Amino acid sequence: MSQQTRTKPASGVLFTAAVAGLFIALAAHAADPVKPDIVFGATAGPYADEIRVGIQPILEKEGYHVKIVEFTDYIQPNFALAKGDIDVNVFQHIVYLTKFSTENHLAITDVVKVPTAPIALYSHKHASLAEVKEGATVALPNDPTNAARALVLLQQIGWVKLKEGVDPIRASESDVAVNIKKIKLIPLEAAQLPRSLDDTDYSFINGNFALAAGLKLPDALALEKTGPTYQNLVAVRSADKDKQFVKDIADAYRSPAFLAVTKKSFPGFVETDDQLKLEAQR
Repeated sequence: MSQQTRTKPASGVLFTAAVAGLFIALAAHAADPVKPDIVFGATAGPYADEIRVGIQPILEKEGYHVKIVEFTDYIQPNFALAKGDIDVNVFQHIVYLTKFSTENHLAITDVVKVPTAPIALYSHKHASLAEVKEGATVALPNDPTNAARALVLLQQIGWVKLKEGVDPIRASESDVAVNIKKIKLIPLEAAQLPRSLDDTDYSFINGNFALAAGLKLPDALALEKTGPTYQNLVAVRSADKDKQFVKDIADAYRSPAFLAVTKKSFPGFVETDDQLKLEAQR
């Protein structure tokens, strides 16, 4: 057939094809019809704020309805997830998740890392690390994984020396070989650490509780260089890991839109590898 005699599709056919294409495009970004409502659990503070400011708007544009439940400790969010009271939680790193889920026989698993506020050393009584005196009181988290982080940072700033060859992820007070500054370590529940600042010389405070208490990362006297091991993550029930709503949550955390929110609203947070890759592509 020649170019001149080729027939053209009717306008109605073109319209129908266009509409079909539009619906296909929308379907690719629509909410999971099996799970349109998502209940997030997070510790009060920045990780709940990340969801509220950055993730919730993305998911709700896709048709999901998002609810956020805030917790004030590191124990209940995993039990609530395992029981089905919430669908996803955001508050912990992989070391804590692995230990907690194993010890409590919970079928929960990690999905994607999130921007993380580092654990840091603060003081209401001293303006610098140089002011430390022998016998100073230093509060630190009483859960083993975060206590280990604090002990490693204490070694980095030169206040203690840990035993040779100790696993930094499992370091405990019994692994302190030399207490160089003769400091007194005071283990406390992580949520109570901000309140301890009026009574201690120095306190290690996890980033979420520090920011929730009005402390600022630039005011910290020492900041952990948080690597992937201690970056917080999204966790879900293992049975849900491959479901569409979980994939959409992961995509939201990996999106350019959420990277922009991180830059604007969460300065000083350690960005994820996914976010660093996005930046490198620019």
